[in-house]
Parts: sequence; C-alpha cells; structure tokens
Amino acid sequence: MGKYIINRLIVSIPVIIGSLTLVFLIIHWLPGDPAHMIAGDDAAPERVDYLREQFGLNQPLWQQYGTYLWNSIRGDFGHSFANSQPVMDRLIAQLPATLSLAAVSTLFAVVIGITLGILSAVYQNRVLDYVVRIISLLGVSMPKFWLGILLILVFAVKFQLLPAIGNGSFKQLILPSFALGVTGAGMLTRMVRNSVLEVVNEQFVTTLRAKGLTERVVLYQHVLRNALLPAISVLGVLVGDMLAGAVVTETVFSRQGLGKLVVDAINQKDIPVIQAAILITGLFTIAVNLLVDISYSYVDPRVRKAR
Repeated sequence: MGKYIINRLIVSIPVIIGSLTLVFLIIHWLPGDPAHMIAGDDAAPERVDYLREQFGLNQPLWQQYGTYLWNSIRGDFGHSFANSQPVMDRLIAQLPATLSLAAVSTLFAVVIGITLGILSAVYQNRVLDYVVRIISLLGVSMPKFWLGILLILVFAVKFQLLPAIGNGSFKQLILPSFALGVTGAGMLTRMVRNSVLEVVNEQFVTTLRAKGLTERVVLYQHVLRNALLPAISVLGVLVGDMLAGAVVTETVFSRQGLGKLVVDAINQKDIPVIQAAILITGLFTIAVNLLVDISYSYVDPRVRKAR
C-alpha cells in the first residue's frame, strides 16, 4: 500500500505542473495590462512602468514562468496585485468557507443520491422509480447558477424561510449547499440505481434467495455492499466538482470564499491570487482522490489483491 501511495503522489506531480502551466499561459494571454489596471486609468506612464517592474511583469514570459514555478514549489505565492497583501494570507482567510460549503454539499449529494438510487432500484418500473429518474435527470441538467437564483426567489424572497446571502450561520449554508449538491445527487442516483440492478442479477444473489433469506436481508446486507462500491470511486470526482462549482455558487449567493476570491481576482487580473487559488484547489482534489482510492482498496478485497 505504501508503494502504491508513493506512485500516486509521483504521478500527481506532472498533473499539478501541467495545470499550473496551462493557467499561467491562459492568464497571460488574456487582454489587459495588470499594472495599468492596478495604477488606474488616470495613472502616469511612469507609475505604470514602476508597477510593471515591481511585480516582474516587464520580464520575458519564460522568465516569469520559471520564477513563478520555483516560488510555488517553495510555497511562496507572492503578494496580491490588487492590495499588496500576501496571497497565502488571503487564501487561508477564504478557504474555510469554501471547504465547509463543499463538505456540506458533498454530504447532501451522497445521502440524497444513495437513498434515491436504492429506492429507484427497489421499485423498478413503478411510479416511484419513474419519479426518481425524472428528478435525477433534472438535477444533472439544471445549471447551478439558475438553480441558485430560483432557490433565492422561492425560499428567501417569496417565503422568507432562509437567508439568501452571506456567511456565518448554518442557515446561510443551506441554500448554496443544496444548489451545489443537486448535480452530484442526480449523478449518484443514476449510478447507484444501475449498480444495484446489476448486482441483483448476479448468481450469488440467486443463491442467497434459494437459501431462504428474506429480500430485506439480501438487499441491505449483501447487494448494497457490492453495489455501493462504484459510488465510492465517484467521490473524488464529486468533491472536485464541488470545489469548481463553488466559483459560481459563492458568486450567486454573495458568499465569501475561495470561489468568490477567484472571480474578483479575474476581474482585477490579479495573477498571483488566481494561480495560487487554482493550485490549492488542485492539491485538494488530488488529495481527496488519493484518499478515495485508498479507501476503495480497503473496502474491496479484489482491488487490494490486484494492487
């Protein structure tokens, strides 16, 4: 297992470097001069040149990339172009809000998705099955920003049951978590349903029934143990989707967090903040996928034996 973890970490290094390289090139190819944006429209050319030299923007592109890559390896992300604050301090201040949003959204998606998937499989080709399949299809199809706006209009404006914007309390986390987790819940529902129906037709299930076990025992003690294994492998992708979707969700609900920080940094072309935020998000995604793979090995003996 230790060798497997080390191999996965080694494989993750090119992924991180490739992501950093792609983001670096895209940001530098965008129109607009960061130094001019920082100085303001009425700033003197000397002021703009001074800022460009101070932040190293007058250097060749390859030299800027090499400096950024070396500083990132050392954990030095520099200072924000917008307010000259250390980038790491800004990330640390905003990261807990995004992680809490992603955690609650993932929990919601897992609980709802697995529950609806089991119900849909148990009541296959009945009314409940068709209703659940329609709900899961809607969940996968609805854009997060549209659903977020709809939730605000219904639960915050119309009925005034929950707050629509801001951070601080658990109530302010409910609507954005629901909007962010619906897509994952719909995806898990479809996967769990198909997985349960596939396992039900296995020969060992027929043998268990022939031994006189009740359907409840066969389903909950034997079928689900095998049917939920594919759902575990999706958790890594699900968490990554939650972190990426936080950009839109935090903007719609005016929440402070890493996603909102990235949106503001893009508008200001605050290059160090954008690059550092994407790197942190990538590291979290890789770490979650590694944990999911390790847990999958412990849950499924066949995978552990193969590795």
